[in-house]
Amino acid sequence: MAEPILLPPRLDLSSVPAVLAELKARPEDEPLVLDAAGVIHFGALGLQVVVSAAKSAGDRFQLLNVSEKALEQLHFMGMTPEKISGGAA
Repeated sequence: MAEPILLPPRLDLSSVPAVLAELKARPEDEPLVLDAAGVIHFGALGLQVVVSAAKSAGDRFQLLNVSEKALEQLHFMGMTPEKISGGAA
């Protein structure tokens, strides 16, 4: 498995530029694994970036260790890790 990208505790406007830079630095043919264990705030902009990355990576994408707090926030936005990983939006 590819080395996971650890998502920041607050996945929002303040952290998205750094996450985008890390995503763009990954080779396109490499699996894209995001680790959300430490995420306590999953903002709408962060969700857009993660969904876009999932769609770009297709079946090479994995979202792992989504914290309970992040799951709750995703739920409020009508999303689940499964929907994100499946590319559904």
